[in-house]
Amino acid sequence: MGAAGQGLSDDDVHTIREALAAGRKPKVVFTAAAGQIAGQVGQVVELTDPAGSDEFVVVRFGRDELPFSPADVAIAPRGAGRRAAEPQPEPRPEPPATPAEPEFVLDRVPAPRPAPREESKVETEETAKPARRAAKATKPKGPAGLTVTLAYADGEWTVAAQQGSKALAKPYVVKPAEALKMVALVDVPGVHEAVEQILAAERAEAERQAEKLRAELAEIEARLAELREAS
Repeated sequence: MGAAGQGLSDDDVHTIREALAAGRKPKVVFTAAAGQIAGQVGQVVELTDPAGSDEFVVVRFGRDELPFSPADVAIAPRGAGRRAAEPQPEPRPEPPATPAEPEFVLDRVPAPRPAPREESKVETEETAKPARRAAKATKPKGPAGLTVTLAYADGEWTVAAQQGSKALAKPYVVKPAEALKMVALVDVPGVHEAVEQILAAERAEAERQAEKLRAELAEIEARLAELREAS
């Protein structure tokens, strides 16, 4: 369990995540890293994605719910945040009543009663001192990353697109010329060389097949000419 001043450990974060899943809101105490609000106690209401921001521990204290980093808070000790009962003043003994003497002044103005003493309001440090991070808004999450993949396999060029975990376009076949145009947009010499080697190998294979087909066609043409002469 993380001590005050040291922040939350990985085990503490795991314990808080389990408590939130069970419907509880664990108490934490702000460390010295939190600044002016150090020592105050709050409740963890949410753990956001740590990959999106280092400040993924959302703490409610007072009327605010703000994100903090694990270094800003620690697991609160037992009994933290409970206010001790204020001692009630002992009632003052009333003086013994004296028998009232008859008064003959009918227009006597009664003595004004003392104004009731207002109870002193104890201002917590939270209201007396503004929180250091009160003006800090939660960082909005940006859109998921977009990945466009150009691939070559089994003599075919394919393009696919994916945003986060959602597939926007399944791999579909494109012409070699279109693939070369896409690669030209990427200023990486190594990629250009790899694509040129693939295209050169395909070109050589196509020429070899064309030469073979021409030779076969020539044999067929010669055979056809012989058959025509024989008829």
